[in-house]
Amino acid sequence: MQHGPAVRRRKLGAELRALRTSAGLTSGEAARLVGWHQSKVSRIETGTSGVKPADVRLLLDAYGVADAQLRELLMVLAGAEDSDGRHHWWHAYRGVLPPTYRDFISLESQAGEMRTLETTVVPGLLQTPEYARAVTRAAVEGLPEDRLDTLVEVRLARQDVLRADPPLELSAVLDEAVLRREVGGPGVMARQLERLVEAARLPQVRLQVLPFAAGAHIGVTGPFVILSFSSTSDLDVVVLDHLTSSLYLERKEDLQAYTEAFNALQIHALSPEDSLDFIAGTAAGA
Repeated sequence: MQHGPAVRRRKLGAELRALRTSAGLTSGEAARLVGWHQSKVSRIETGTSGVKPADVRLLLDAYGVADAQLRELLMVLAGAEDSDGRHHWWHAYRGVLPPTYRDFISLESQAGEMRTLETTVVPGLLQTPEYARAVTRAAVEGLPEDRLDTLVEVRLARQDVLRADPPLELSAVLDEAVLRREVGGPGVMARQLERLVEAARLPQVRLQVLPFAAGAHIGVTGPFVILSFSSTSDLDVVVLDHLTSSLYLERKEDLQAYTEAFNALQIHALSPEDSLDFIAGTAAGA
C-alpha cells in the first residue's frame, strides 16, 4: 500500500525489474550495458529514486522491449513528453495539483479500463462543469475562485480519456444516493442526470445503478477505483480516496478482492438498460 507520489516510481521500477529479468540479465549486467553503476539500477527498481525518461528509454532498449504501447506507458510514468515534444497536459498544473492527484491523472491517462464504485457523487469523468464546481467547492472550503476554476478545468480535461483513440473503457456502479443527492441545486442536478443518460449510451461506458432496494452491499465500506492496463496487469492498481490523501493498493490479493467485490456489485445492480431507464426516470422527477 502506497501513498501518492511513490506510486509511479514503485510501479515503474517493478516493471523495469520484471523486464530485466525476462531479458535474462542481472542488475549488474544491465548497469554495464547502459554504462551505469549497479546501485543506480537497484535504486530505480526499488522506487527509492526517480528516473529520467531518457534513462528509461536506455533500459528498454537494453532489454529489447519493442512493445510500443508498453514503452509509452513506462515513459509516461517517468514523466516523458508527448511524441510531438510537449509535456503531458497535467504538467502545466504542477504548481496547483498535489503530487497524489498528478500521479492519479498520469495513471488514468494510460489505463485501458477503469472500474469504479461511487457512493456519494458522480464519477469525475462524467461530471458537468457546474456539478464539478459545486462538488469541488463543497470538498475544499474557502477555495479562491481562481483556484476553483483551475481545479474544474483539470476535472474536465481528464474527461478526454473517454474520447481518446482507443478510449478508456469505463465501468461504473453508482449507488442510488449519487442520483438523489442534490448537488449545486435542482438545475445543476437535472443537467448532470441528463449527462449521465448521454454517457450511458456511449459504447465505452457501462453504467449500472445500485438501488436502495438492493439493501446492504459490499460497497458500503466506501467508493474505490480499479485502474487496469492492457499492456501489463502488473501495473493494475486500486485507488481509495480519503479527505487528505489517496491510498494505492497494489498487491495481487488486494486487486483480486476488489475485483471480486466489483463483480458482485455489478450482479446486484440494475442492468445497464434498466439503469438507463432509472436515471432517465430520476431526471424526469419520477
